[in-house]
Amino acid sequence: MRYSFEFKLKCIELYRSGRWPKTPDGVLLQTFHKTIRTWSEIEKRNGPEALRHPKHQRTWSPEDKLVLVSQVLAGNSLCSVAYLAGINSGMLCQWVRKYKEEGYNGLVNKRKGRKPKEPSMKKKKSDKPQPLTESEREELIRLREENAYMKAEIAFRKKLIALRREKWAEQHLKAKKQKPSKRSDKKDSR
Repeated sequence: MRYSFEFKLKCIELYRSGRWPKTPDGVLLQTFHKTIRTWSEIEKRNGPEALRHPKHQRTWSPEDKLVLVSQVLAGNSLCSVAYLAGINSGMLCQWVRKYKEEGYNGLVNKRKGRKPKEPSMKKKKSDKPQPLTESEREELIRLREENAYMKAEIAFRKKLIALRREKWAEQHLKAKKQKPSKRSDKKDSR
């Protein structure tokens, strides 16, 4: 649930005076009290402006992440470092875990999304084709000649098949004309 800046300040003021604000519907009492204590700690360390919602998400560079992770690894509390940085302690915990598993490379932002199934679907870096080397030109010429030869051979075979079918059709038609029909035999016998 997103709370307004004014609501957060009011909750902190009531908490510091020893009272709790009314818990919003759909939120557990313990969870809401823990959230107020977190807001109070953030406001105490970073000032009230730290409770405002950022207009856009901050992108953390790997160097900035490393500074925060090194503070945690040096013995500072995870929550205190997160409060000072103004981030969620869960996010900092992830950075620490990734740093322990992969080192500095774990802090580098990786591309998100599904990898393409075929390498041909990957985006090419440049649209201009690279000039061909001498051996590539020779191979291209050879392949074009081979391609032209194969096309001619295929055309020849298609023509040969068509001629054979035509010849077969003529022979079949001749044989049919020469063969007497059954009706003609019956007429002769009467």
